[in-house]
Amino acid sequence: MKTLRVGLVFVLGVAAVAAGVQAATGAASKTAGAARVPVLPGEPGLLRDVNFVSSCGFSHRNQDDPIVFPGKPGLSHDHTYFGNNTTNASSTLTSMLDGTTTCRRPGDTAGYWVPTLFSPDGTPVRPLGATIYYRRRTFAPVAPFPPGLKMIAGNSHATGPQSTRIVFWSCGVDGGVPPSADIPTCPGGRQLGLRLHIRFPGCWNGRQLDSSDHMSHMAYAVNTRCPFDHPISVPQITLIVNYGIAGGSGYELSSGGQETGHADFFNAWNQAQLETLVNGCLNMLRHCGGLDPPPVPTPFR
Repeated sequence: MKTLRVGLVFVLGVAAVAAGVQAATGAASKTAGAARVPVLPGEPGLLRDVNFVSSCGFSHRNQDDPIVFPGKPGLSHDHTYFGNNTTNASSTLTSMLDGTTTCRRPGDTAGYWVPTLFSPDGTPVRPLGATIYYRRRTFAPVAPFPPGLKMIAGNSHATGPQSTRIVFWSCGVDGGVPPSADIPTCPGGRQLGLRLHIRFPGCWNGRQLDSSDHMSHMAYAVNTRCPFDHPISVPQITLIVNYGIAGGSGYELSSGGQETGHADFFNAWNQAQLETLVNGCLNMLRHCGGLDPPPVPTPFR
């Protein structure tokens, strides 16, 4: 019943802002002074620059996974964490809300983690940090994630290339290297460094904060619409890890090879601040980038 009530609250919240946003969607599809941002192969550009950004430093490593193996420390492959400094096998929403963060936005105490990247000599690579884009990918108004929502994107058991619309490696916006399922060798060494991109789904079923596979309660939008069985549009997260290395052959993820890229998200944001960003940026069709706080919402004319 608790998760059902959460879903109803978010459905009502979406309905409340729908009238004010829907009429303005077409007219405000472009924003002034929009910065260049990484995009996915084949991604439609209509809502491309409607976003806000959270930049988070490296936090720690361990072999825990509070989503897949809650309460079972050391049972997972090695993970590299960003954001919340306390994330471990025993993490709960309460413990994470009490934790500190490596993110520039102090309200972002969410947990983000990816499999650790190992160099050819077996040394773990300490990344420079992660950039997390929160985007709007539907014409429907966006609801903030409910507190405690968990999800995984990508396939840790992949035995071949994953879709580059969900997971890919790159050398950055100016790297001159197309998105790749395998780790490229980046030109310019550390200046144009290796990056891992993970795109999360942006539609929620409105009922569950998690599911048995940690994926099926979420879905990807199709042609800027959420599917019928996942009707609630939420921010679409793209997590980009900057490793600060040139990459190349011999590097492997702790989940195996180079094609098992995936990422986990545990929503432990300060909920009031998340709602401010969602409503002031995504639902006002603004490119907020890393601004904190977002511009004061003004009505469309």
